[in-house]
Amino acid sequence: MNPFKRKKTAPEPAAVQTSARPASGLGLLDSYTPLGGNQTRLYYALREAVPIIDAAIFKTVRLTGGFEVRCADERLQHKLDNFVRNVPIGGNQCGLESFVSTYFEQLLTCGTAVGEMVTDSDGHIAALFNSPLENIELRRASDGVGVDIFSASCVGMPSPVRRPELVLLSVLNPQPGEVCGCSMLKGLPFVSGILMKIYKTIGLNWERMGNIRFAVTYKPQNDSLDRAYAKERAMQVAKEWSEAMQTGGAVKDFVAVGDVQIKVIGADNQILDSEVPVRQMLEQIVAKTGLPPFMLGLSWSSTERMSTQQADVLTSEIDAYRRILTPVIERICRTYLLFEGTPSQVTAEWDDVTLQDNVELARAELYAAQAEKIRKEIENGE
Repeated sequence: MNPFKRKKTAPEPAAVQTSARPASGLGLLDSYTPLGGNQTRLYYALREAVPIIDAAIFKTVRLTGGFEVRCADERLQHKLDNFVRNVPIGGNQCGLESFVSTYFEQLLTCGTAVGEMVTDSDGHIAALFNSPLENIELRRASDGVGVDIFSASCVGMPSPVRRPELVLLSVLNPQPGEVCGCSMLKGLPFVSGILMKIYKTIGLNWERMGNIRFAVTYKPQNDSLDRAYAKERAMQVAKEWSEAMQTGGAVKDFVAVGDVQIKVIGADNQILDSEVPVRQMLEQIVAKTGLPPFMLGLSWSSTERMSTQQADVLTSEIDAYRRILTPVIERICRTYLLFEGTPSQVTAEWDDVTLQDNVELARAELYAAQAEKIRKEIENGE
């Protein structure tokens, strides 16, 4: 054993800048825009309370599709593909597509998405991290144009991230002058509140009316003897009726003397029809998501197919989302190659969106080819 041999230093663990950490000092936070406020919690509560909203967000993420990253230098393509497939994501997933899916889901729900490229002690990208918004606060930069990113602390004033070039930030439909975006669920709390009241009322009505309760009425006759023992006979009728209804499912006769009426409590009342108001609320929710109703399990038409116009509109929605995500993907890959010492340009290529019926598309192409052939024959004949 060589006593003068230098010991190998253990590699430093990768540190995440956007995770919550304790800090010293106190101060006012008036100039900051916290992202993890009550509004964000409200949107996640909406997804939990109304399953159709949660399904719409997941389907939108799935419909956005996958992608491939092309490198300008073909010699680096294999290396880049290996990074895209195997980069760790938050310690429990791997692959750049997993990061983008979580990033996009946060963007749709909260209107703002934050991620981070985590580096190791050698300066290489070791993992990607989807940061919870309650760990992040935004502030307008001193130039009045940019945005400064601060890491929230458990106690005290937030501190700016040390390496903002590693932090990814995207916003959805921001208002003029605002640093945060607008959620896809904006405007739905009021509509969803009405919908949940209707569902709660339906549940209460079924709880009251579904479990039938009976009203047993005994009417004494006009003679004095019957009126004198009315209380005893009513108690006897109640006892016999209770025994008849508590026989464990066995059939038992109920015999009574005199004028006895048996009615179901609430049978004369009319329960409000909930189909129309529920559909009106669901139409507002579906219109906000931009998805066809049948994709969310709603059968509102006899032909559960997507028209060409609906497919075109949905395709334009997906393209708009892709335009937000493409710079994030390309920035991650460019940074990875740069930190590896092999800088190169990259391009994200999305999979084709196939929403229309392939049979209808083929028939349309056939008709177009036939029309072109007839047109050429007419021109040649002239």
